[in-house]
Amino acid sequence: MIRLFPNAGGWLEVVCGPMFSGKSEELIRRLRRAEIAGQRVLIVKPQIDSRYDIGHVVSHAGAKMRAVAVENPADIPGLVDDYDVVGVDEVQFFPPEILLILDGLVEKGMRIVVSGLDQDFRGLPFGPMPELLCRAELVDKLQAVCHRCGGPATMTQRLVDGSPAAADGATIVVGALEQYEARCRSCHELAAPGFATG
Repeated sequence: MIRLFPNAGGWLEVVCGPMFSGKSEELIRRLRRAEIAGQRVLIVKPQIDSRYDIGHVVSHAGAKMRAVAVENPADIPGLVDDYDVVGVDEVQFFPPEILLILDGLVEKGMRIVVSGLDQDFRGLPFGPMPELLCRAELVDKLQAVCHRCGGPATMTQRLVDGSPAAADGATIVVGALEQYEARCRSCHELAAPGFATG
């Protein structure tokens, strides 16, 4: 039998996709399984993500797991010494320094599972996600259901007062159903710069 992870060294798993594709739910599922296996797990999340509960990761479907909110990625190594598996939710919101932090944890033999948006609302690579995708041992790209046509959605549509956001809007605007929809490539839209705010 071939072992997927020989020598029990560390590795990085990335779960990505658009909003409403089940990324946080998949992160929680993997960490719950690690707990069942007797491993000590911790989830960290960026402090900016306070949509549902600052002390938990909560999926749009309601799955929930306790988490530690951090502002600076440099705080993460001091939190994880007593854990075997570390999850990072909404990793796209962290600055590029998160790459070095996570690499260091993997080198120490930890299993790291991150989840986040691979594209911003414009359809461009989001934050540190492209580099994480390149470095990961395992990658799962999830799809949602397009809110407009019902097809497979791979993009996140930002809305401002019910209309597509302008391409020159802010990259990070934390929100849920009131501001975002999952869309397929054909149904995804951007307003001309200056025509909507975001």
